[in-house]
Amino acid sequence: MEVRRTTIDGLIEIFPDVFKDSRGYFLETFHIKKYQDIGINEQFVQANQSFSTKGVLRGLHLQLPPYQQGKLVSVSRGKVLDVAVDLRKDSSTFGQYEAVVLDSERNNQFYVPAGFAHGFIALEESVFSYQCTNVYSKVSETGILWNDSQLAIDWQLEKHYIEGPIISDKDLALLSFAEYQQRHL
Repeated sequence: MEVRRTTIDGLIEIFPDVFKDSRGYFLETFHIKKYQDIGINEQFVQANQSFSTKGVLRGLHLQLPPYQQGKLVSVSRGKVLDVAVDLRKDSSTFGQYEAVVLDSERNNQFYVPAGFAHGFIALEESVFSYQCTNVYSKVSETGILWNDSQLAIDWQLEKHYIEGPIISDKDLALLSFAEYQQRHL
């Protein structure tokens, strides 16, 4: 297993060992001891999966305390640009983001600890999977607009020939970064 530490403390890109032969391939998508060895000491309690057509953007989502969630995310089919925004108020990288391309051909994963807003855009038809460290709670759900000017996230729309993202009405009604800070910090 290879690991890439990002410029934001706590975010980890993981490349599991993939064993290929004439039948196909095998990989471990999670192994508690191996993940503890790289600093992921979490218990995952909920697993989710979504399907998105090219251009679908989901996020930026987060759960407020006491239902904050860490996530281990990957794609089993397709490719997405996955984005995590640091919302830990005492962090030196507060308000900064990291973007990682998750690709089913590379089988890479992205660990996003609690305290981050999270979202992704499907760069092609994709099946997105994630394990969470806490259960979902509707009353603790919030988020930040995908195109907030303060965050200035590069969603790489032009690079991937996406004219405009497909976004749910719910995600279009999320808070600005400034509103999030006023309400929750």
